[in-house]
Amino acid sequence: MATQSTYDYQNHPATKDPAWVKWTLIALAVGFMIIMLVVPLVAVFYEALKDGWQVYLSALSEPDALSAIKLTLITTAIVLPINTLIGVALAYLITRHKFRGKFIITTLLDLPFAVSPVVAGLMFVLVFGANTLLGGWLESMGIQVIFATTGIVLATLFVTFPFIARELIPLMQAQGDSEEEAALTLGANGWQMFWKVTLPNIKWALLYGIILTNARAMGEFGAVSVVSGHIRGETNTMPLMIEIAYNEYAFTLAFALSSLLALLALVTLIIQGIMTRKQSH
Repeated sequence: MATQSTYDYQNHPATKDPAWVKWTLIALAVGFMIIMLVVPLVAVFYEALKDGWQVYLSALSEPDALSAIKLTLITTAIVLPINTLIGVALAYLITRHKFRGKFIITTLLDLPFAVSPVVAGLMFVLVFGANTLLGGWLESMGIQVIFATTGIVLATLFVTFPFIARELIPLMQAQGDSEEEAALTLGANGWQMFWKVTLPNIKWALLYGIILTNARAMGEFGAVSVVSGHIRGETNTMPLMIEIAYNEYAFTLAFALSSLLALLALVTLIIQGIMTRKQSH
C-alpha cells in the first residue's frame, strides 16, 4: 500500500512559492482548460441543440445515424470483453512469469501507441484485402474482413488493446506476489488465488482500463476509416458519420452525433472520478 508523504511543500520555507506564483499558475491552467476544453464542448452542445430538442432527436433518428450508433455499440461490445481478457492475461504473464522474449512482448505492447491509426488501418488492408493471399482465401470461405464489420472490429482491437494491460502492469509490479504466494501456501489452487487475491487487488485499475478502452473504441476514427469503406448504413461508425455529415453540410446531424460522443466522454470522466475517490478511500 502506498504511503502518503508527510512533507508539506508549500509550508516549508525553502520550497514555499509566493502567492502570485500560485495564482498565476492557477489562472494559466484554468484559462487553458476553458479555451481548449470547455468552450469547444459547449459549442458542440449549443450547435446540436440550438434548433430545439425535436430537431436534435429527429437528426439522431435518421437511418444513417441509427446505423452508425448501432455499429459503434456493436463494435465496442465485441472489443471490450476481448481486450479485457487479453489485457489481464498479458499483465499476469509479464508480471508473474520469467521467460525469454519478455522484452519483445512488452515492446510490442506499445506498438499501437507508436503507430498512427491510419497506418494501422492500412496494415489490415494489406493483410486482409481482397487481393491478398489471406484476404482472398477468407473471402472464398465467405468471410469478408475489409469493408465489413469484421475489419472495423479488428482495427479497433488493435488501437485499444494496450490500455488495460498498461493500467495493470505497473500496479501488479508494485504490489508484488507475496499475497498470492501466501494464498498458495495456505492451500488455494491457481484459480482460487486469482479470483480471491489477484483480481480484488487489481479491480480498480482493471475498471479504469476498461473505461479508457470503451472511450477509445467509441471514438476511434483513423484506423476504422481506412478499413470501413464508408458504406452508408453498413460500415460507418459514429465518428465516420460525423465527418460525412459535416462534409455534406448536414450540420445538425454532425453536431448531434458529436454531442452524443461528447456526452459519452463526460460520463466516462464522471465514472473515472467516482472510481478514483473510491480507490483513494
